[in-house]
Parts: sequence; structure tokens; C-alpha cells
Amino acid sequence: MEFDTTLYFITDSTGFDEEEFLRRVDKALQGGVTIMQLREKNRTTREYIDLAIKVHEIAQKYNVPLIIDDRVDVMLASGAEGVHVGAEDMPVATARKLIGDDRILGATAKTVPVATAAYEAGADYLGVGAIYPTTTKVKTVLTSTETLKDICNAVPIKVNAIGGLNPSNMDVLAGIPIDGVCAVSAIMKADDPTAAASAIKEKFLDIR
Repeated sequence: MEFDTTLYFITDSTGFDEEEFLRRVDKALQGGVTIMQLREKNRTTREYIDLAIKVHEIAQKYNVPLIIDDRVDVMLASGAEGVHVGAEDMPVATARKLIGDDRILGATAKTVPVATAAYEAGADYLGVGAIYPTTTKVKTVLTSTETLKDICNAVPIKVNAIGGLNPSNMDVLAGIPIDGVCAVSAIMKADDPTAAASAIKEKFLDIR
């Protein structure tokens, strides 16, 4: 499946009721998001599926692929376009076997060996970071820009930088052949998610 990771938006529903959360997702997509991940760590399976279906409807309105974090079952139940697995989630090869070849499979990588192993196991793209400390996870292991560059040169699939990125600190990515950037808080917590998404995308395209 063809897909564009230029602006990879990862959701965070913390602190929002469902109506406000869905409104912010819609606003973010208006700002030029090219792919989106629904990430919910603390919902029941039924709640996760229900929310995924609603988010997928919004994503389809903007022709943006929806990736489900961690949960292949939720991806299949909601009709989403793909799934993303982290280091402690389902193995990449297992996920590929379950979702088939026509869905998008992403993986997290912090080192070159993990990146090459994920590619060989069937990943379509990699999220690499955190470049900066983030507020979305308790434990943040930082990844140097040198490692990010090495990973880009080691695998032939798309590589995105993630972790605390916003227009004011993205210059460190200049000259590194990444395919896009991921953003969570910089969009979700913005007063205007549309403007925030647009600014991040514009800055990335400038430095690329």
C-alpha cells in the first residue's frame, strides 16, 4: 500500500472527553496530516474498537490512513489501514503474518540492528526516537541524530523521527534523509491543532 509519512500524527486522548478529542483529530487532519496513529493504552478492547471506528471515519474523510498502536485485533475490527508495534509489543513478523501483505505495518527502532531486523521481518516504515524528551511516556530513551541517520542509511523503508518535535527544534534533522516527522503533544495540546499541524509540516518540508 502506498502511503506518505511526511506528517505522522499520533493521538493522545488524555484530558479530553470523546467529543473534544474527535474535534481535535478532525482539526489536526485539516492541517495537512498525511498519516495518523490512534494510540490508547488504557481502554478496554471494546472501548478501543469503538473509538477506532469513529476516528477511522474522520480519517477517511481526509483520505488519511489510520494506524492502530499495538493492537492487531483493534485494527482488524475497525477496518484501519495498518498497525504499529513497539519493542514490547507483538513481534513484527507475527504482526505481518496476522495482518497480511496489504496493510501497513510500522515498528519502533532505536538502534540499527533493531531497524534492520524490523525491516527484514516485514515492517513498511520505522519510527525512530525519541529525539527530544517527551511528555507522552513515562520512560523516554533518547536517540541521537547520528543514530537516526545511520538507520536511514541501513534500511530501504520509510523512516520517521519522533519525540518532542515542534517547529522550533526541528533544525537538528536537517541533512538527515528521513521521510517525515511524528508529532503528538505539539498537535494534540495546541490551541489550534490545524495551525500546529500545518506549521510542523511546513517546517519539515523546509528543512528537507
